[in-house]
Amino acid sequence: MKIFTGLAVSLALATGVGSAVSAAETQVMRCSHQLPPAHHIAKVIDRWAAEVESLSGGEIDVQIFGANSLVGAKQNATSVAKGDIECAFSINPQWGKTLPIMNVTLGPFAVSSLDALQKWDGSDAAKYLEEKLLTKGVRNVVWMFTTRSTAITSNGKFLIKPEDFKGVKIRGLGPVPDAGFVAMGAAPSAMSGSKVYQALSTGVIDAGLTDISAAYSRKYYEVQDHVVVLPLFSIYFHGYVNPKWYDGLSAEAQAAIDEAGRKAAVWAIDASEEAAAKAPGQLAEKGMQVHIATDGEIDALKAVMAPAFNKAFGDATGDEGKRLLELIDQM
Repeated sequence: MKIFTGLAVSLALATGVGSAVSAAETQVMRCSHQLPPAHHIAKVIDRWAAEVESLSGGEIDVQIFGANSLVGAKQNATSVAKGDIECAFSINPQWGKTLPIMNVTLGPFAVSSLDALQKWDGSDAAKYLEEKLLTKGVRNVVWMFTTRSTAITSNGKFLIKPEDFKGVKIRGLGPVPDAGFVAMGAAPSAMSGSKVYQALSTGVIDAGLTDISAAYSRKYYEVQDHVVVLPLFSIYFHGYVNPKWYDGLSAEAQAAIDEAGRKAAVWAIDASEEAAAKAPGQLAEKGMQVHIATDGEIDALKAVMAPAFNKAFGDATGDEGKRLLELIDQM
């Protein structure tokens, strides 16, 4: 496994270099993602890459390009579908209007139990989404749960009650997941996680929205002083490859990717739970005021946000969304 940064990126993209073995003996697998090296899921991705190489017996040479160093977050899926690169990772809300059904885990306080997340990989619901992803030109190979604990950061005061959000410019995730914030009078602005720090520091947005561990790894404490922790939604990083590239692999190499994906799904949950447990204390040590939302506060937010999300999700997904929700209920 190789991790590329800096000037080596353009050469690797242009030629696929980096393997000490000839292309006839190995298949180069360039994987792009947006996470900084310190993020717990970035570390799981590195572990997954090493497992793919080990299980494939050296047939696959995995090259990891993190922190948007190869392809930008918004271009990852298109780049893989076109065959410009072999592999990428995205968070589910980044599918936006292209595949709005991917937003299903973003229902306010709807899919946040650990039991449901542990059952996700290999479930009929996950397989249903994998079929839909194939229609967009990518083959899903791994689901990596990254959070069920959300951080809403701000300056000067906590954002707790629905009325606290009125007029607040907050980081958004896309039209469907943002519907709940709009219903409270907030002004969401969708952007990738790598852009939030700068947007907060320059005042482009007033409030951050991320998983609690990313609030620490991305150093939100340098630009925000309050954080509310609540089980707002669950987000997945999922890894996918170009189907034609995958189909050209040997059966052994395909099996290696599939098995590594099953293992990494478990690793991601363990790493996410550990990171989420540590993060509130870490943020407090950095000077942030931390508030853990109470059941009553959660109920008040859900009463406003859930109906708005459900309408937006239903309008965007139709019968497909209804079918997926049924499969999730059966988990």
